[in-house]
Amino acid sequence: MKRGEIWWVEFPAPIGRRPAVLVSRNQAYRVRAAVTVVPLTRTIRSIASEVSLGPADGVPKASVANADNIATVPKARVVEYLATLAPEKIAGLERAITFSLDLS
Repeated sequence: MKRGEIWWVEFPAPIGRRPAVLVSRNQAYRVRAAVTVVPLTRTIRSIASEVSLGPADGVPKASVANADNIATVPKARVVEYLATLAPEKIAGLERAITFSLDLS
């Protein structure tokens, strides 16, 4: 596991299984039992807390990583690797998280 990777995650009901981007610091994956992720959704609102993704990014369908729904999940629920985001997409996700959490 590495920051910027997209994995299938088993979220609790009613959300269920969906892709999510890993956003914890890389050192956390070796020692933590839970990791922080940004879930993907096909509900696209074109707002600053979203990063557009699609098949070219390794996800099945056009979607967005929605930083408004950032979550921490048990590492055991992170079940299947899909892809690694390009550096510019990771930078966009960092901006979306900063906006979503009002960190600027």
